[in-house]
Amino acid sequence: MHKRHARVACTALAAAGLLLAGLQTATGTAAAHTAAADTASAAVALRAADARPELLSALQRDLGLTPAQARARLVNEAEAGATAARLRDRLATAFAGAWVDGADAGTLTVATTRAADTAAIRAAGARPEVVPHTLAALDTARAALDRAAGAATPVRYTDPRTNTVVVEETEPGAAARLLAATGTDPALVRVVRAAEAPRPLYDLRGGDAYYMNGSGRCSVGFPVTKGTVQGFATAGHCGRAGTATSGYNRVAQGTFQGSVFPGSDMAWVAANSQWTATPYVKGSGGANVQVTGSVLQPVGSSVCRSGSTTGWHCGTIQQHNTSVTYPEGTISGVTRTTVCAEPGDSGGSYISGSQAQGVTSGGSGNCSSGGTTFFQPLNPLLQAYGLTLKTTGSDPGPGPGPGDPEPGGTWKAGTVYKAGDTVTHGGASYRCIQGHQAQTGWEPPNVPALWQRL
Repeated sequence: MHKRHARVACTALAAAGLLLAGLQTATGTAAAHTAAADTASAAVALRAADARPELLSALQRDLGLTPAQARARLVNEAEAGATAARLRDRLATAFAGAWVDGADAGTLTVATTRAADTAAIRAAGARPEVVPHTLAALDTARAALDRAAGAATPVRYTDPRTNTVVVEETEPGAAARLLAATGTDPALVRVVRAAEAPRPLYDLRGGDAYYMNGSGRCSVGFPVTKGTVQGFATAGHCGRAGTATSGYNRVAQGTFQGSVFPGSDMAWVAANSQWTATPYVKGSGGANVQVTGSVLQPVGSSVCRSGSTTGWHCGTIQQHNTSVTYPEGTISGVTRTTVCAEPGDSGGSYISGSQAQGVTSGGSGNCSSGGTTFFQPLNPLLQAYGLTLKTTGSDPGPGPGPGDPEPGGTWKAGTVYKAGDTVTHGGASYRCIQGHQAQTGWEPPNVPALWQRL
């Protein structure tokens, strides 16, 4: 299955310039590309093989991998994400989720409700699984549970591996009462006992500490720009609009410009002229980890977190689109992970390879005994506040004006695209297959991992 892709991609990396040049001349639908070209271009575009030693070391430590497995995993995850996105587009309403397995993430499974889809899934290099419920049907059931959930059922998520909605309860019978109150079919639900309820992790480089009004501490998520203003994305529960911040060195830093919590857990801080946004997250031992984009990775992928309390820790993505009820209220659309965190890590960076994933919201457990944490995905945050993720070391330019079209069509660098969005570029039309923030060099013809030509 997908184990062959690591070899294909690594070979292609040696001739990345030739590969990308060839992709620019590709025409027709995705079927016109070879499977090798598509998967190799995903690894090249997402710089999956460019991981720094400290990232690979953390993956080896936290996931129990060999050096070769850690490198192969990052390449395989990039390719699996592209393949899963393309199959999701093809399967349409029958799609029931996708995930990766294996120490090196070498096996991609794609679930469908139609047995007739299995041949197409196998042809794309994935393992098919036929299930009774579509992803859309499970998400609809979860949304109904979200509206009635309380503190005794603090976490709900759609689990593609079991084709169910999982409800975590902190007291016996709480989930059953929730199902009865909402009229939810028990056949759609799997109940799990939670040892403790998650809570927000209270107490401009991603992962560095900052302080709110000179007291409470959180962590920088990802440096961003808004026009010529520089700042960073972080968690909404860390501060409200107008809250002043100081940096890790206690020097005056900036002010919260916008904040949402509960509902979501997103915020951004505009920094003063003393602070400069960088395209880095603080990695193991304080080393810089390069951020090159914001492509959300699939379930089962590795992810690492940087925070000012516990530093650099890794784990895997368990579920996207999770709902969590904290004492302060419910947040929806967050991602559940196996990465540990502790108070003060809130707002810090989650990164998969070089791709920014989100900012730390809350969780349970700790980094001594292990735990579960949730992150607010970054792309919705960037879109909500009109921010641009910092991915280069150069100062931000003024950028196109509000109504200025990008040369060649409606595609525009800096725009956050979600799966299903359509654009034009160079006289052709494209559909987005993986959510991301567009940037120069990622024009649709160059990255078939992100765009499907129509």
